[in-house]
Amino acid sequence: MAQAGYWNHNVHYQPVILNAVPPGCDTALDVGCGDGLLAGRLAERCQQVTAIDRDPPMIARARAQAYPRVTFIEADFLTHPFEAASFDFVCANTSLHHMDFAAALSTMARLLRPGGRLAVVGLAADRSIGEFLVGTACVPVALTYRAIRRKGESGAPMKDPDHSWREARAMAATALPGVRYRRRVLWRYSLLWRKPPG
Repeated sequence: MAQAGYWNHNVHYQPVILNAVPPGCDTALDVGCGDGLLAGRLAERCQQVTAIDRDPPMIARARAQAYPRVTFIEADFLTHPFEAASFDFVCANTSLHHMDFAAALSTMARLLRPGGRLAVVGLAADRSIGEFLVGTACVPVALTYRAIRRKGESGAPMKDPDHSWREARAMAATALPGVRYRRRVLWRYSLLWRKPPG
């Protein structure tokens, strides 16, 4: 299995995405792939993985790993000319807040084949007292993990999210009717969706 050599909140939630891969997955797309770790792990479950990121140093680092069955593309996801309905699985791990969130979700849905699956782990901003209190409750869990894991970063550019948890959920429900949204500890949420067949 592709190994990170480090742990952080994004790596922690990679299993959420990996467990959503449909059986017999032929083609998968990783949006905002960073150092390529998730793409390498997807290649253990999919026949062919395409991974895209617009940051040149990240793509260079990902390509240096030489993951089998993974093609890395240095480009802007929202403008790259992917063919519609060309992937069985499309995912993103804490990358969609770096772009137009609603447009990214709609594009991901368009690229899925009928019956294909989508999985997103994302970040959002606290915009209400309730959201802030939920985030504060995550602190003891985060400190516990940090004490027992080797925390590190991939080196990918960081950006604070512009939308709130409530806004992320509402935009996802609009772009992906029937999406399963879940707020998770360690300041993340997940979106799981299956494109209607036919």
